[in-house]
Amino acid sequence: MNLTGQWTKLQRSKGISRVFLQRMRHGQSFFLTGRKFQRAIKTPLLRQWAAEASGQPMWLMDECYENVGDLAETIHLLLPEPSIGRVQELSLHQWIEQYLLPLRRTSEAGKKVLILEAWARLGGWDRLVWNKMLTGGWRIGVSKSLVTRALAETFDVDPAIMAHRMLDQSDPSAESFFNLALPESASQTNPARPYPFYLASPMDGRPDCLGPVHEWIAEWKWDGIRAQLIRRQHLTLLWSRGEEFMPDCFPEIEIASMNLPNGTVLDGELVAWDHDLAIPKPFGQLQTRLNRRSVSRKLLDSEPVIFIAYDLLEDNSMDLREHPLHIRRSRLQHLLDHHMKCDQIQISPEIKKESWDELMCIRDTSRERKVEGLMLKNVNSPYRTGRIKGDWFKWKLNPWTADMVLLYAQRGHGKRATLFSDYTFGVWSNGQLLTVAKAYSGLSNQEINQIDQWIKSNTIRRFGPVHEVPPHHVFEVAFEGIQHSARHKSGLALRFPRISRWRTDKKIHEADTLDSLKAFIQL
Repeated sequence: MNLTGQWTKLQRSKGISRVFLQRMRHGQSFFLTGRKFQRAIKTPLLRQWAAEASGQPMWLMDECYENVGDLAETIHLLLPEPSIGRVQELSLHQWIEQYLLPLRRTSEAGKKVLILEAWARLGGWDRLVWNKMLTGGWRIGVSKSLVTRALAETFDVDPAIMAHRMLDQSDPSAESFFNLALPESASQTNPARPYPFYLASPMDGRPDCLGPVHEWIAEWKWDGIRAQLIRRQHLTLLWSRGEEFMPDCFPEIEIASMNLPNGTVLDGELVAWDHDLAIPKPFGQLQTRLNRRSVSRKLLDSEPVIFIAYDLLEDNSMDLREHPLHIRRSRLQHLLDHHMKCDQIQISPEIKKESWDELMCIRDTSRERKVEGLMLKNVNSPYRTGRIKGDWFKWKLNPWTADMVLLYAQRGHGKRATLFSDYTFGVWSNGQLLTVAKAYSGLSNQEINQIDQWIKSNTIRRFGPVHEVPPHHVFEVAFEGIQHSARHKSGLALRFPRISRWRTDKKIHEADTLDSLKAFIQL
């Protein structure tokens, strides 16, 4: 039966409205779930072509971009409306197939022709949406889990199965959406497809409220990249938590996985590893292995990586996610004991404890072990989809903090495109303030409005979109980790910096020093 016939049969059997199917099959489900295409056009080219199409000089284009704060919206506002008769109604999937996808495989001149033609045919809000798709900034405020549940209910498919299928929706075509709506019995499993990840919830306060300590498994919270290792049909695939395929980045893991039987899927963490000390290396050293077409022998030797497995999702091609965690871990231990002859793939050890108080003392040793804290998992928990609170918790150490001085600012994006909400901070070094971190989260809307007005009235110099301000305000900045970095002038790189609070009670001479930040590395 052809695709049209299948859709007709599906409509009749499910009683689904034609409007709903028409809209969804044309790609909305793809974008509703937060998916986007990899940017095919460099930003400077888009700005240049938009300036030409609007008849504006580049300096005015750049000035408008700085004030609007969003390139897609800037182009939308500057371009003239298309002439009468040029606008043609195309559905979303037609714009994708006829304009967006061809951008990946054409020359720069060909890309310019396609984009200028699209701008000439689109008017009003349609052109803004198109620009958002070009720049990869089309975001819709709907959670992926909500869309997944809606699709599962509409097509009478188990939500876990629907979530699994959603990982395979690589393009917004009618055919890919049809595969989502197939009955369970007609589902074809893609051997390269991972399972949806189960995410832990933050542990607030003490864990005593979780019940008896023996009902929980405690593991170290590793500072690496969450990943699924898939071994099927004599192939190995690594998928990140962000549903990105990672080919060729970790050849030692792929070689080691050849010892695993087909039909195996592990959930775990890719971690940069010091084999001599048997402890993790800083996360920044793991980043040197990412996005490489090939990894040199020198890099393999200097920055080794291991896969620490903490769950077994598939064994002998059987889905184990509904089995209790203690059974999955037991089978994982048996699997690795019988098939792994090297330490490139190893199990995340369970931490032995007799009480919650004892576990709190163990947690306090996390930093010296180069980990972020503990993971707590109920021994009887299934492997769920998404962040469902109750069974898995991440019990991280409190972040480090340092008092820093605001030195530079630039406008944010989206709702904050007109506000100075992205800040650069510095600390003292040899009598001067040296930049060490950038942060854009942590302040209330009221505080952002206050500091925005001050920045607009006190800018010293401008470097494109960046405004320099006099050293006056001190902020407490929190961060998860710190390491030496040759890429930064300060010689340091901070992990996940964000603003804790605005220290209106402190003067700039009371801010921290570069040496006080370096002391954190020794802890």
